[in-house]
Amino acid sequence: MDTATMDSYLRWRVTLDEPAIELDLADAGLDDADPELFAQLERAIEAMHTLEGGSVANPDEGRQVGHYWLRDPELAPTPEIRAAITSMWAQVDDIAKRVRSGALSAADGGPFREALLVGVGGSALGPQLLADALGVGPGGLPLRVLDNTDPAGIARTLGALGSLAHTLVLVVSKSGSTVETRNGMLEVAAACERAGLRFGDQAIAITGAGSKLAKRAEAEGWRAIVPMWDWVGGRTSVLAAVGLLPAALLGLDWRGLLSGAAAMDRQTRATPRENPAALLALMWHHLGEGHGAKDMVALPYRDALILLSRYLQQLVMESLGKRLDRRGEEVWQGLSVYGNKGSTDQHAYVQQLRDGLDNFFALFVRVLRDGPEASAVEVEPGVTSGDCLDGFFQGTQAALRERGRASATLVLGELDARSLGATIALFERAVGLYAELIDVNAYHQPGVEAGKVAAKAVLQRQGRLLALLRAAAGEPGLTAPALAARSGDDPLAAWQSLRRLAANGRLLQTGDDPQTATFRLAESPA
Repeated sequence: MDTATMDSYLRWRVTLDEPAIELDLADAGLDDADPELFAQLERAIEAMHTLEGGSVANPDEGRQVGHYWLRDPELAPTPEIRAAITSMWAQVDDIAKRVRSGALSAADGGPFREALLVGVGGSALGPQLLADALGVGPGGLPLRVLDNTDPAGIARTLGALGSLAHTLVLVVSKSGSTVETRNGMLEVAAACERAGLRFGDQAIAITGAGSKLAKRAEAEGWRAIVPMWDWVGGRTSVLAAVGLLPAALLGLDWRGLLSGAAAMDRQTRATPRENPAALLALMWHHLGEGHGAKDMVALPYRDALILLSRYLQQLVMESLGKRLDRRGEEVWQGLSVYGNKGSTDQHAYVQQLRDGLDNFFALFVRVLRDGPEASAVEVEPGVTSGDCLDGFFQGTQAALRERGRASATLVLGELDARSLGATIALFERAVGLYAELIDVNAYHQPGVEAGKVAAKAVLQRQGRLLALLRAAAGEPGLTAPALAARSGDDPLAAWQSLRRLAANGRLLQTGDDPQTATFRLAESPA
């Protein structure tokens, strides 16, 4: 590192003492950033302060955004919200203690040995990140997750359980109507019924008050109902009960997650030059020309952080990928995120990062301490496996620097609950500040809702086609165009639905041509 590089490192380095975290932006090219951005960041930080104070941040839904209150209830705007958060903490603690002691046990009186979380999106990915990054603590339950409505994936996950009867099931859905979560719940309930088990005896709901899921849990006598609130969005819910209850069951330091996040929150209320979230937002804006012109490639150098890239992908892209700004004008904003882990995936795409398209900036995540479980085996004289891993990080960072490719490096002193909580908070707040800079609402997701509406329309079309085939049971098979003409659907869309039903034995198909192949009900006479 030459003198100029050292000077840049010292100029663009921001640290947090406890937990020990450094954000190194020496290679981010910020010396050329527009000075006006700092004034905009000051205004963005003030807007964040207003948000934390309880302003309505999601006017189309008329709701507040309060995930920052989860780690510091004293910030909450009302005594009722403060009490609700601390009550949730007590409930999380109580459930975990009763599971460990055996007071909350399986129907046969034996202990629960595993936990199965049923959710989707932020209601699954956050807990998965915690479990993968921090493992299973002393006396904790291993965690498996159902996060899709893929029947083969559901069967595989259920088949991997040691004992369904001794699995505590967490069903996570704020509304209770999320299709993927509903389907996973029904599949697990059916598996319990086949095994002679009563599903409610081993189920806990994490849901909103009065939701469909809450009503079902009450009616069926589930073991507990833990609250979610409309002021916590799914992608920012990992430090609500969504993530804290799984963390407690895993035997993790869930209060450490909260304290680490709170420490980062305090640091990211500072002025821009001492504020790591503001500087990240500055980098994103500067390198992406305020319009996501470059992708963010996340490269954590630790196996346990392999899910961090996926977590950031959802947090960033769902928050910032917006067609309209807050004034209702079309802006087509976003910031694409992809990545995996170093050094493994250096062999996959670092060649392009160094020698190919300059359409990205890298986000390295480095962990200084190998951890107490790390081997001290010398793979070369004086060199451990951990030394090699860090050598690959430093080498790749230098190789990108030589090509003038921008990067930032997040350095964690060690990977534990506090540093992971702080990392989560850092990116949550960077997203919020960047959204202020580009004037989009980071806290709603109309595109996701549009996809749900479109999926519902597909199922309705399938129902119409099946009804027509039932009505035509005595006729020869009908083609997709013929059925579409009767149902008023698009012929290609009808073909796509019919061929899948036939592939799963629910229809009989004759021929493979989309225009001439015929379909009839599987139980119909020829």
